[in-house]
Amino acid sequence: MAITLDQSSSRIMTLQEFFNYDDGTDAMYEFEDGELILMMAESEINRRIAMFILVCFVQLGIPADRLSMKTEIVTTGSRVRIPDLVVFSQELATAMEGAKRSTVMPEMPPPLLVVEVVSPNQSNLDYRYKRSEYAARGITEYWIVDPIAQKATVLEWVEGLYEEQVYVGDSAIASLVFADLKLTAAQILQCY
Repeated sequence: MAITLDQSSSRIMTLQEFFNYDDGTDAMYEFEDGELILMMAESEINRRIAMFILVCFVQLGIPADRLSMKTEIVTTGSRVRIPDLVVFSQELATAMEGAKRSTVMPEMPPPLLVVEVVSPNQSNLDYRYKRSEYAARGITEYWIVDPIAQKATVLEWVEGLYEEQVYVGDSAIASLVFADLKLTAAQILQCY
């Protein structure tokens, strides 16, 4: 869940100012067009779902240096998103080596896959806005896991657009990125 901070008394921040921003807390922020968006603490269900998917990817043999939680992605212009889970390509993992901050910059290759677990009152952000931003960034696959609606939506990058497939219950999830994936929507959503 995110809340926009009141910026009425201050000017719009630049992307570089965002990267240098430190309010002295452990708070995490996304960034939209010059404004900080405070990320609320994840619910236990969202955290469990993201961890479950992470473990499944590890069992598929994806190396730890290609998996990340809470990595920032500069998507379009001056927008920075923080998905629940990110899978790097080998090229991106190499580009991230030695980085002071876990941020995928515009000049870096895009991630292979991002996963967003929908929080209450945030479905518009995940289904609509982030979808277009991740598409503009050329991310091969975007998963929207929705514990409230009990479904997993997989968006696959095909010829410049995302094609959508919705999975519920015991539907086996098909992935362009992970052909050997053996996972169902029910398994992912078992935490809810």
